[in-house]
Amino acid sequence: MFIDGANLYAAARSLGFDIDYKRLRDGFANEGRLMRAFYYTALVEDQEYSPIRPLVDWLDYNGYTMVTKPTKEFTDASGRRKIKGNMDIELAIDVMEMADHVDHILLFSGDGDFRRLVEAVQRKGVRVSVISTVRSQPPMVADELRRQADNFVELQELAGTIARVHHHREPPPPPVQGPLGSGGDGNGGGFFESP
Repeated sequence: MFIDGANLYAAARSLGFDIDYKRLRDGFANEGRLMRAFYYTALVEDQEYSPIRPLVDWLDYNGYTMVTKPTKEFTDASGRRKIKGNMDIELAIDVMEMADHVDHILLFSGDGDFRRLVEAVQRKGVRVSVISTVRSQPPMVADELRRQADNFVELQELAGTIARVHHHREPPPPPVQGPLGSGGDGNGGGFFESP
């Protein structure tokens, strides 16, 4: 499994669900022999709190091989500060290195830049499934990547299996009313108030 973190997050978000990464890994591990689950993401350095840091730490401790690098900050032609964190090269190198040891690659990305990568590993005899979505507006998968893949899996069809289940907590029951009402002294005051 090769997961383009930012791309998969955006695809799931566009479909209205969050991914449960334990269910994702376990579900695909049950379908065959899962050798590795790689997760690629750029991290903003020098931030007191990064919203992605808890996810990265959890994945690292729960069966994922994390591939991260710091984002780069630059100023564009119109003077706006931009942050760049592209992980395409890291993912492509790892896919090429693993291609001789696997018979099937699962690519969780819709990035059209990966079309040539998919073609290259297919020439080595490796099947490639691309997991992304065409059901978002706009579609999150590039048409050329979808056509090149041996198999395209619509992310929305996996939602029932890999979506995080949000447990709704019931509100606490109302306090039990004693014979004297809500207070304890018969005057409607609190327990420790004097009459």
